[in-house]
Amino acid sequence: MNCITCIEYIIVGVMMISAILAVEWRDLLAATVGMAAVSLFASLLFFMLQAPDVAMTEAAIGAALSGAIFIFAIKRTQRFETEEEEKPGWWVRW
Repeated sequence: MNCITCIEYIIVGVMMISAILAVEWRDLLAATVGMAAVSLFASLLFFMLQAPDVAMTEAAIGAALSGAIFIFAIKRTQRFETEEEEKPGWWVRW
């Protein structure tokens, strides 16, 4: 296994951690940043797989535009979810 393959596995691992954190965070703005981080790491992975056009599109639309739309929507609503009762984690809700 060469160094590039190790870096690709690390990027995929960070993408999975960012996706789990984006789902689990109660703060909607932090979850939006987590979602944008997944998209940003995906664009980095596309660039490493020699698809620069797909990488630029993913970075522009996936990270920047979608993140901006979610941030504008959060600013017009409440930032935090209401916590009537403590709900179990995502692994229990399945």
